[in-house]
Amino acid sequence: MNEAAPEANTKQSGRAHRLGGALDHIASRLRSPRAPRRPRLWFEILLVAVSYWVYSLVRNAVPEQKAAALANADWLWSVERFLGIAVEQSVNHAVNSVTWLIVSMNYYYATLHFVVTISVLVWLFRRHPGRYAAARLALFATTAVALLGYYLYPLAPPRLMSGGHFIDTVLVHQTWGSMASGNFKNMSNQYAAMPSMHIGWSLWCGLTVFALASAPWARILGLLYPAVTLMVIVSTANHFWLDAVGGMACLAFGYAVSYAWYGSLPHRLPKRIPPKAGRPRLSALGAQPRREPAATRH
Repeated sequence: MNEAAPEANTKQSGRAHRLGGALDHIASRLRSPRAPRRPRLWFEILLVAVSYWVYSLVRNAVPEQKAAALANADWLWSVERFLGIAVEQSVNHAVNSVTWLIVSMNYYYATLHFVVTISVLVWLFRRHPGRYAAARLALFATTAVALLGYYLYPLAPPRLMSGGHFIDTVLVHQTWGSMASGNFKNMSNQYAAMPSMHIGWSLWCGLTVFALASAPWARILGLLYPAVTLMVIVSTANHFWLDAVGGMACLAFGYAVSYAWYGSLPHRLPKRIPPKAGRPRLSALGAQPRREPAATRH
């Protein structure tokens, strides 16, 4: 009998085993970009910083088409009057008459837009790592499509309208921090009011907190945050009501992109990263198959 046959079969079986493991590993790697991973702190800090820098660079690089922006503002204002929702001027004047309130809103507009968004990202990173990437993608996609809106539809905010009789509350009360007025106005595109990312980002924060927070008071604050932000952007004459609708539409697009990539909305994904036990390991690719002891001739 040929004693080499079992040995050859064993080698072929081992090669087949290794080839199958390699193919499984490749398939796993191809699927892995869509699988939630444990976020890495240094990478996320770098990603958020670079992304915001690129966003600011592109937003401010959009040509300031003053004539078109003012014409679009007049048209949007006429649409709101036709719809019966053009009350921004009344709100602006009423809130401006209460000094402590409008000053607080000025600082709210200048700071919480960034502080709350970063805080929610950090909270997700620490408490919901399995949902972090999907939620972050929704936020980034929202911001990216907003850049397209700034380019295609330049829009002057109400405070810059010709004959609109709106009050630029930052200039009147000389409050610090707004990139839209005062000494900072040359650092920011003045005609990028549509869509409102104050609404897009605040609504993302609010929905995220409402969907994932366990404390009732936190969920209530999550719902109140975008509502208060809407009042702030109108009271300070930085946006029209319809700018807020544009921000909501961008957020809907962001969630659609996240859903298409991960196959689920962020809050429906597992809270923690699933264990890797089911995935093939690199070390297994080189493992030799266990050989049975050769039969002893008698």
